[in-house]
Amino acid sequence: MGIKPSHEHRIIATAGAFSMTTTRPLTHQALFWLKNSGDAEDRAKLIAGVRSLSAIPQVKSLHVGVPASTEARDVVDHSWAVSETMTFDSVDDQTIYQTHPIHQKFIEECSCLWSEVRVIDIVDAP
Repeated sequence: MGIKPSHEHRIIATAGAFSMTTTRPLTHQALFWLKNSGDAEDRAKLIAGVRSLSAIPQVKSLHVGVPASTEARDVVDHSWAVSETMTFDSVDDQTIYQTHPIHQKFIEECSCLWSEVRVIDIVDAP
């Protein structure tokens, strides 16, 4: 499936792509792969950790998911264990989230559970 980063990969708009201003809403998506693939206890711990991020004031919405039981197709990736989709009012709010103590605690307590994380930050197309 394309790029396989070792820890975190962020796809963001850059020069030549869509301009990201600090006042546009942002959607932040992350996919997590467990070190112990298929371990229900580790998945439950990670889900609880992700849900704790909703206490950060800048997080306007949070959806925590697991892979759907859809048909296998070349373009569908069912290999991840947990996803998060959150929204922010702005890129600035997402920046604050990155250094917020609750987010830092989540990383400290839960990073031992995952082997890989992929992040995609999205703003609306003009």
